[in-house]
Amino acid sequence: CFVLGYPFIPPGKPEKLNDRMAHFADIDKPTLILQGERDTFGGTALLETISLPSKFQLTWVKSGDHSFKPLKSSGFNQEQNIEYAVQQAYEFIVGQL
Repeated sequence: CFVLGYPFIPPGKPEKLNDRMAHFADIDKPTLILQGERDTFGGTALLETISLPSKFQLTWVKSGDHSFKPLKSSGFNQEQNIEYAVQQAYEFIVGQL
């Protein structure tokens, strides 16, 4: 399975992280999480501090927020980030066949 922008925490409430991940151990399928680097529900600063189950793969969408919209200064646009996410999801699915 794959997830686009998983809500690891309510914005501004990092103490809720474990609550949102408790069920991960019950997922026995390979799982891809595509997450914006600046996602207020769990960006790089927060997620660099956690460990995901071995069947999980986390892929960052450059400068993306929860909707994968990047900062203008990044040189990317939302369409490019969505295309990147789709390509990553496609490659993940093909890799599972």
